[in-house]
Amino acid sequence: MAPPLSSSQIEDLRLAAAQMTGAARRAFQAEMTLKYCHGSARLAETLLGWSRNAVEVGLAEQRTGIRCLGAHSAWSGRKRWEEKYPEAAAALRELAEAHAQQDPTFRTTLAYMRLTAKAAGEALRAQGIAETQLPSPSTMAEVLNRLGYRLRKVLKAKPQKKIPETDAIFANLKKRPGGPGRPRGQTVEYGL
Repeated sequence: MAPPLSSSQIEDLRLAAAQMTGAARRAFQAEMTLKYCHGSARLAETLLGWSRNAVEVGLAEQRTGIRCLGAHSAWSGRKRWEEKYPEAAAALRELAEAHAQQDPTFRTTLAYMRLTAKAAGEALRAQGIAETQLPSPSTMAEVLNRLGYRLRKVLKAKPQKKIPETDAIFANLKKRPGGPGRPRGQTVEYGL
């Protein structure tokens, strides 16, 4: 027989359970129910204020050794735009791929685009995608980011600036025999 709990002990058990989540919380509640409430989920609900259903699940998990997983994420929340409109998402993917460019430094696998989210929306409208299916420009930017495209301006590779040493090198080449402008294989002899 378990000793009766004082009000401070009950508060401590409630506080401890409140700090945990999921299977850890249910396991703790099941242990305390077995220890102080003779394994009765109803008594634990009355005495400790815990959900009777959660305590019963915790007791079943402890008895069987099988941990129950919730399926909240599968049936709750809003679907992503790509999931709601797969045809429009495929058209956006094709459009983005046409405007994509590899990271010039090759440090990441991301593709960079010069296309803006607003321009992507207009291009999809031009392809015949219904206005009701198109997201706002900010959502369009998030969708493109999720698809692996970054909306950034990409600088093309620029040639190096002309420096005075370059002129000196080419001037020397012009002075040398067989330099640029002379046919190959032809030698020029200078008298000494």
